[in-house]
Amino acid sequence: MSASHIPVLLDEVVAALAPRAGEVIVDATFGAGGYTRALLDAGATVHAFDRDPDAIAAGEKWAETAENPPRLVLHPRRFSEMVKALADSGVARVDGVVMDIGVSSMQLDRAERGFAFSADGPLDMRMSQDGPSAADFLNEADETAIADVLYTYGEERQSRRVARAIVAARPLATTGDLASVVRKALGHHPGAPKDPATRTFQAVRIHVNAELEELETALDASEELLSEGGRLAVVSFHSLEDRIVKRFLRDAAGQGGGSRHLPQASGPVPTFARVSKGIRPTDAETARNPRARSATLRHAVRTDAPARQALGRVA
Repeated sequence: MSASHIPVLLDEVVAALAPRAGEVIVDATFGAGGYTRALLDAGATVHAFDRDPDAIAAGEKWAETAENPPRLVLHPRRFSEMVKALADSGVARVDGVVMDIGVSSMQLDRAERGFAFSADGPLDMRMSQDGPSAADFLNEADETAIADVLYTYGEERQSRRVARAIVAARPLATTGDLASVVRKALGHHPGAPKDPATRTFQAVRIHVNAELEELETALDASEELLSEGGRLAVVSFHSLEDRIVKRFLRDAAGQGGGSRHLPQASGPVPTFARVSKGIRPTDAETARNPRARSATLRHAVRTDAPARQALGRVA
C-alpha cells in the first residue's frame, strides 16, 4: 500500500469495530482496501463495496489468492445498495459496518479521473465512471442550478458570481478550465492557504456522485443490517458529511433536543448506544498523512431495537 493510500484513523477505526475471527463486517467504501486488510488480518469476513471499477479490479487480485470459501467478498455497487446486495449473498445481519466518506486518494491522485486541479485532466469526477460527468453538468445546467449546487455543497458564499463566470466561459473541458474560471471570478493570490477553486470542486463532485444522499441511505442501511452489539464506524472529511452522521447517531440514540425543563416526549426505542464524540487524528498522523487533517470519526453500537424505518431498496 503506497504512502498516498494510508487509511485514515486506522487504529481508531479498528478499535471501534473490535473485529473478531468469524465475524462479518461491511467495508462500505473499499477504495485501496486499507480498512479491509486490517479486518481480514483480524479473522473477519469482509463484504467490501465500491462503485469504482478500478477499486474492484484491484481488489479482485486479493480475491484470487484468498482461501476457499473466501473471506473477502467484493460488491461492485454503491454502498447505498448494501441491504439488497448482502441479501443476494445470503447475508441478513452483520457485526460491523465501516464507511470512509468522500473521494479516495486513488481517485484524487489520477489526473485522468478529473477530481482535482493539482494536475490538468478531463472534467469528469464520476466515481462509478458512468453517467453524466462534471463537464456535462457545468456545460448544460442553467446558472441558477449551478449556483445552488455551489452554495449547498461547497458552502460557496459567492456562488452566483462563480456560476455566472462558468456559464460565460462554456464550454469547459478540463479541470484546469474550471479552476481558472473560479480563480478569475474570486481572485487568486498565489501562496494563499486555500485555493478558491477548492469549494467549487467539492460541490460539483458531491453533486455528480449524489454523495450526501448516498450517505443518508447507507446510514439507514447500517441500522437495518447490524445485529445487536454490532458496531458502526464512519469517517467523514467535511462539515456537510459530519453533520449528517452526527444527526443520524443523535436521533438513533434518542438524544434529540428539547427543553431540560419539560418532560421528554416518548419516542422510538434507541437503535444505537455508546455514541462517541468526534475523534480527530493525532498530530503525528496528520504529519505522516496530511490528508487526514480534516477527518472525523464517529462510532456507535447497535441495540436490539427494531430499525426505525423500512429501507427503500435499490434493485
